[in-house]
Amino acid sequence: MKKLRLTDRQRLSLPATLTALAVICGCGATTAWAQNYPVTPQQRATAQQTAQQGVPLSELAPNAPDEYTVKPGDTLWAISRLYLLRPWRWPELWGMNISEIANPHRIYPGQVLYLDKTGGRARLTTRRGGFGGDGGTIKLSPRTRFDSLAGMALPTLNPSIIEPFLSEPIVVDANALDAAPRIVAGNDSRVLLSRGDRAYARGNADSPLVEAAGPVQNFRIFRNATPLKDPGTGEILGYEAQYLGKARLQRGETTTIETVEDKDVITVVPASIDIIASREEMRAGDRLLPEPPRQLLSYVPRAPSTQVEGRIISVYGNAVQFAAQNQVVAINKGTRDGIDNGHVLAIMKNGETLLDRTGARKETIKLPNERIGLLMVFRTFEKVSYALVLEINDTPRAGDFLVNP
Repeated sequence: MKKLRLTDRQRLSLPATLTALAVICGCGATTAWAQNYPVTPQQRATAQQTAQQGVPLSELAPNAPDEYTVKPGDTLWAISRLYLLRPWRWPELWGMNISEIANPHRIYPGQVLYLDKTGGRARLTTRRGGFGGDGGTIKLSPRTRFDSLAGMALPTLNPSIIEPFLSEPIVVDANALDAAPRIVAGNDSRVLLSRGDRAYARGNADSPLVEAAGPVQNFRIFRNATPLKDPGTGEILGYEAQYLGKARLQRGETTTIETVEDKDVITVVPASIDIIASREEMRAGDRLLPEPPRQLLSYVPRAPSTQVEGRIISVYGNAVQFAAQNQVVAINKGTRDGIDNGHVLAIMKNGETLLDRTGARKETIKLPNERIGLLMVFRTFEKVSYALVLEINDTPRAGDFLVNP
């Protein structure tokens, strides 16, 4: 098999790094080749320092493998957990092989990772024998030669877990849903609507639901606006609208003029919409909000740069009190508090308050707060955010505390 030397001009270098832990997630697509996301000066400085020094062996996971082949279905979080005790410390992981990396946001199935632990420090490389060698000469297999790597880059987390929540839950103010267009009736007098049904909708008097120039208009359908209340202060941080499904506008709202007893009578003709997706059955009164454009978001799991003391507000889902792994929770911190996508927080179980009956007299005591897991923020609003529960050794619930990991 012919060897191929990779150059910057050819841009064929294997961007082999566990490091940046960055994924570009869109609704229904993972396109890690779409654009290169910036690395902050602080992250780059940390990585450069680590590249020279390596990582202390005490920072490695107990069973960190000397060699690992990246497999389809792997996630960067899982691989980082394989090597580091604290997987959110991605700059250190990046620094372990920064000398080989053209783009620190990509890693692909088939790449082999080698762990060098000489000198009491750990370094990660994609070439056996550490950082020596010929500067990037590799052997390409026929499959690699002919198959594009576009779209194969590993996501930080399983994208199917997060993608639905990029469009489903939404936090609005008290009046946002009241001002949105509403379903007024179903076709053939249907009361409950689901995928494939035709329905009719109206906007407010000053903003009718009309067709706009450009692509077909899609809407998300919501019901209710449940207040999200801070467990500590009682402040209402926003209202969580219940996602029901999606609709497509087929014909805009119009009016007709009829003459009745020599008088012109204006009659409203509602807009026609088709239900194209349904999570729950819909009915008259449910509200329509425009489908947002597909967003490409970069998730870089990392600890917040400032001290965070937050709490879990609620577990997403109807009548759900306890959170499981890979479940979504709302937290009482948002952009106003400096929270950003990718921030990792530790979950502290709120210690139970109980009556001590073992002493000479009864006393009220509170058990200590215990760390029970990790979560990662993936969607932020001004005062609240949604986060994915990454790891747990107990059952998180509303009211539990959040701190820096």
